[in-house]
Amino acid sequence: MAESAVTFLVDRLTTLLEEEVKLLSGIREQVEDLVDELERIKAFLRVADAKEDSNPQLKVWVKQVRDVAHEMEDALDKFRLFHSHDHGHGFQASLHKLSCIIKKWKAKHQISADIQRINSKVKNLYEGHERYKLVDQAGSNSARLVQHHKFDQGDALLLEEADLVAIGERKKQLIELLMKEDTGRQVVPIVGMGGLGKTTLVKQVYEDPKVQKRFKVHAWITVSQSFKTSQLLRHMINNIFKVIQKPVPEDEEVETMDNNQLRERIKKLLQNSRYLIVLDGIWHISDWDAINHVMPNNNRGSRVMLTTRYVNVASASCLGNHDMLYHLEPLSPEDSWTLFCKKTFHGESCPPNLEEICQSILMKCRGLPLAIVAISSVLALKDKRNVDEWAAVSGSIGAEIDGNDQLYNLKKFLYLSYSDLPYHLKSCFLYLSIFPDLYKIEHMKLIRLWLAEGFVIGKEGRTPEEAAESYLRELLDRSLIQAAETSTDGRVKSYRIHDLLREIVILKSKEQNFAAIEKDQGTMWPDEKVRRLSIVNTLQNIHQKRTPSRLRSLLVFGVEDSLTDFPIPKLFHTSLQLLTVLDLEGAHLEMFPIEVVKLLLLKYLSLRHTKVKQIPSSIKKLQNLETLDLKHSHVVELPAEILNLKRLRHLLVYRYEVESYARFNARKGVKIPAGISSLQSLQKLCFIEANQYSGALMAELGRMNQLRRLGIYKLREEHGATLCSSVQNMTSLRSLSVFSAEKEKIIDLSHISRAPPFLQRLYLAGRLENLPHWISSLQNLVRLFLKWSRLKEDPLVHLRGLPNLVHLELLQVYDGESLHFEAGGFPSLKLLGIDKLDELQSVTIEEGAMPCLEKLIIQRCKCLKKVPSGIEHLTNLKLLEFFDMPDELIMPLHPDGGEDHWKVAHVPAVYYSYWRGGGWDVYSLFNDVKSFNSGTSAVRRLEPNILGKV
Repeated sequence: MAESAVTFLVDRLTTLLEEEVKLLSGIREQVEDLVDELERIKAFLRVADAKEDSNPQLKVWVKQVRDVAHEMEDALDKFRLFHSHDHGHGFQASLHKLSCIIKKWKAKHQISADIQRINSKVKNLYEGHERYKLVDQAGSNSARLVQHHKFDQGDALLLEEADLVAIGERKKQLIELLMKEDTGRQVVPIVGMGGLGKTTLVKQVYEDPKVQKRFKVHAWITVSQSFKTSQLLRHMINNIFKVIQKPVPEDEEVETMDNNQLRERIKKLLQNSRYLIVLDGIWHISDWDAINHVMPNNNRGSRVMLTTRYVNVASASCLGNHDMLYHLEPLSPEDSWTLFCKKTFHGESCPPNLEEICQSILMKCRGLPLAIVAISSVLALKDKRNVDEWAAVSGSIGAEIDGNDQLYNLKKFLYLSYSDLPYHLKSCFLYLSIFPDLYKIEHMKLIRLWLAEGFVIGKEGRTPEEAAESYLRELLDRSLIQAAETSTDGRVKSYRIHDLLREIVILKSKEQNFAAIEKDQGTMWPDEKVRRLSIVNTLQNIHQKRTPSRLRSLLVFGVEDSLTDFPIPKLFHTSLQLLTVLDLEGAHLEMFPIEVVKLLLLKYLSLRHTKVKQIPSSIKKLQNLETLDLKHSHVVELPAEILNLKRLRHLLVYRYEVESYARFNARKGVKIPAGISSLQSLQKLCFIEANQYSGALMAELGRMNQLRRLGIYKLREEHGATLCSSVQNMTSLRSLSVFSAEKEKIIDLSHISRAPPFLQRLYLAGRLENLPHWISSLQNLVRLFLKWSRLKEDPLVHLRGLPNLVHLELLQVYDGESLHFEAGGFPSLKLLGIDKLDELQSVTIEEGAMPCLEKLIIQRCKCLKKVPSGIEHLTNLKLLEFFDMPDELIMPLHPDGGEDHWKVAHVPAVYYSYWRGGGWDVYSLFNDVKSFNSGTSAVRRLEPNILGKV
């Protein structure tokens, strides 16, 4: 009986397997049609997005179209899901496949029903009238141009009324630039984010009597966001005639001139006079190009001033002469407070009961004068005794901006920068709304998230990562984001967004159901349609409410709830099957959440800073995974099944322990399975642990020519030649880190005859018999760390000619008694660190060596008892630090009678420190007062562990 039942089941299964090919044939055509329609809608949205705010009817309709597009994407991804199952082999697998086929039958009908419903919605969008033509109607609407033109002028007037503080010094600096003795025409661009008061500042300069006297011909031109060249040129002609107090000649019909005639007339008017032209509000390089050549270089010391939000426009206008480029910075906290009190309390001091709230509000303005003035105008009308009213503004600036008519101009002004973005950057910028306030957004993390979301448009000859880098540069150039942390070689490590811009982004994001943040248990749970969700501080809402089913991204920040005790299935239930990004960084998690492997569309998975120790073999199910971030987790070995993830681009699996000084074994790598070269898409692989069996692994790496960053830990001497052979094939490599197995063990990297041409960062830790000869040929090298090398020959001889080296750190690298920095050597070096050169007795710096050096750190060189000879030649040195150095070196540097004080008197900051009782005693040389003894906080502030981290 049982046998016959099995036979029947096998026969039935065979029949179903034969029919599986036909299973979705009916729906496939529907899906193909859906893809075509989705492409048409996306093309429409690219055009309509830039115009929807000019037409309320269009805006409503665009929202409906966007919602339908999201439904289409969901339906297509559900279709993809049922082609992602691996059934295995054997009878048991056949039974599983039978189950899957039945599910596919159900899915077929569900997807078919979804597509029919979507097609019905699309049909309704078209019915009655051809609504796609609304875009053309909006495009022909000239009201938008007029609106922007008037608004630019309104902003200038608003800030003039504020009588801005701290304008005197800035005005003086700009006048000095204008008055420079230079007969050539110079361009002075003033750049900064919207609302800083660029227009107000330049107007003060323009109207200054000294300036008016020096430039007999001058004109102020307001450039609207969308302008016609002919109108602007006519405006310029009329302004010039007005200033020189002559009427336009009757025989010159300016209104009938074409652009070429207008340009020639302006050149003729300006040719024989020293002129000053102000172009207020240049938005694009093409706008500048349209105007630039109209203003001749008449060798009379003429000047052009322009204001812009965009760094690339400013740089292009002054032709790289950055001495003339003026970055307008936000107001200092002190000046911000002065302005705030002046506008809010009419010059009186802030009442004590409101001071804390007002400081909180002011912090969100971050020195932006326009924001301070606008918000102050709202607060000035509130009852000073009603603290709740003021607290409401502090708690929800975004809601106040969105709903208060008095802040309408501020909202529109900040929104202009967003609306001017090209379509492909808008999603990237909106994505910033998913991060909590005050969060520093890590450079590479943001790039990897953008890639997973599909925001980056590939370009021929560029990797997706390089394309994303260009997006970030453009947002920086547009002053929409700022660098929060920058490395010595100029790379931005993290970003921040101005609080008020962030509020604008959040409003726009909410409007489009793009993303939401869940911060507190009592806040409103996001719309069911929201596609991205970040949970900050608590997971308690998950217990009570259903997670939005259309989620594509789920990120947690600062969550203190333990995920070990938390009902994981509640977080990863089946309604999250479309998830592509899951970031659990910092979560209290000790085991890999096995439910994650059911998220078959997942592209980005981060378990960084968790206590997860093992990755299950079922990870192989995540065939779409591009980023696996296990940095600072407790994972020490990866399963062989990791090799199934053929789309993996970034594999980060390492941690390090930071202490007072660098330890050789501070870094922990990970063991990887043989066959890693099958992951041909990998861009980043670090840190992998080598061992006595790793010769084959080192050879395998040579087949991974897409790698841009490689980290090897515990390399054995006998495998050095094999690794060298592999590294030679890595033509895309930008960063290479190699650590020996033990501090005294040799790493042999002398066999490279052709170094990777674009290598920028090199970190070598372990004994070197000789400095590898190929290092001196690295023309693009910007950072070099050499540790525990114990060289017998002075390494500076081979390093001095590196043209782009910016950061050099030497830890126990040389056993000699002297270091000699020759004239002309290290032309670009900005940071030099010297640590634990036990035999070092003297350092000589010739005049002309290290001309750009800004930071010098010397520590634990017990025999060095004299300050470096020639240190007085380092005229750009801003910071000098000594850690655990002999008193014989320190005492002569003191200002009170120290014989060597004159050598360091030009350095703004000089510190000397001693590690005592688990903390740093830090002293400032110039006031000889112990600053603090606060343990690790001092370590972070003064970076005594600068040599401990790569």
